[in-house]
Amino acid sequence: MQVSALPVSVGVSFKAEHFYDIIEAQQPLGFFEVHAENYMGEGGPPHAQLAALHERYSLSIHGVGLSIGSVRPLDRDHLARLKKLIGRHRPESFSEHLAWSSHNGVYYNDLLPLPYSEETLAYAVEHIDEVQITLGRQMLLENPSTYVQFAESTIPEVEFIKELSDRTGCGLLLDVNNVFVQAKNHGTGPLDYLDRFPLNRVAEIHLAGHDDQIDNTGAQLLIDAHGTPVAEPVWALYDEVIARTGPIATLIEWDNDVPAWPVLRAEALGAKAILDRTARACAV
Repeated sequence: MQVSALPVSVGVSFKAEHFYDIIEAQQPLGFFEVHAENYMGEGGPPHAQLAALHERYSLSIHGVGLSIGSVRPLDRDHLARLKKLIGRHRPESFSEHLAWSSHNGVYYNDLLPLPYSEETLAYAVEHIDEVQITLGRQMLLENPSTYVQFAESTIPEVEFIKELSDRTGCGLLLDVNNVFVQAKNHGTGPLDYLDRFPLNRVAEIHLAGHDDQIDNTGAQLLIDAHGTPVAEPVWALYDEVIARTGPIATLIEWDNDVPAWPVLRAEALGAKAILDRTARACAV
């Protein structure tokens, strides 16, 4: 089974409006990432741009629609389109979310949480196995950002994720912003989460911005919105992760209210500075 092989460097979410800015000069980046579902058409400029980028940089394809956490079978047509996309562009990495996003043929514009139980664990294992066998490669599984917790849950989230990796051999994608968001939302400690997380299985890290809102009870609620710069506490948490793991391929996600290319590039350079500093410390 082919494993994830992104370079130990920084990347950004590719947006078509940045294409000409990106290719006019070599960028201090190692890879770009795209959402699989945006490239399931047959051809045209999207695929041409992606191929041109992949000639210069590594490529990560990030799925948002497989519904790994659903109790229902995977959508075989969707999986077939994904396989065709992976075969066409041969990315260095493929990842998906621990979430569900479809039911009875209806797709929702959300990555919805699931209860952590032996039943849902069995379904998720079955789905990850099917994806990896179909694609002939390892999948990275991303930890979720959540806003509710289920009374039915009997397994702590980190143990649930570790068990999925144990049983399927999938790698992990650690979204540091998600760790921070859900810790704040549920009144837990992000460092406690990291202490229990199997960091040795992490092959990619995501960083993103979040929105700070007030819910209908008057309590603070953080939303994983991907429309603002990375918040300072998330940078600090990322610094802590990298200090524990050493440098790992790191992506800046910015999907809403997308800024001009220099702004996104500067965010990536912030992550690169942390990776470079840690690499120098490890070399001493």
